Amino acid sequence: MSAPDVWVAKADGSDFVRAEAIAGVGRDYNGAVTTRLTGNEGVAVTLVMPDAQDGPDTPEDFHRQLIRVIAELAATAEATVVRPVCAQERGWRWVTEPL
Repeated sequence: MSAPDVWVAKADGSDFVRAEAIAGVGRDYNGAVTTRLTGNEGVAVTLVMPDAQDGPDTPEDFHRQLIRVIAELAATAEATVVRPVCAQERGWRWVTEPL
């Protein structure tokens, strides 16, 4: 049995990246979280671009949280989507849902 597909969505839901295609994840000083993809000559996808004026910043370890969630989902039995969500009272967090 092969591992289930894990997909990572952009905050606005406009794009999805297969987790196995991610070569690296980073968070810049503005709080944006970007992934670099394997095999695509350094193609990067920005997953989160926080609105510095209205919303909270992403946590300093938000990119590490994504890696942790993906690693935990590798052992699941169903295809899953991970997406960033921001709520004013809770701030930024990664949520998972079945595909």
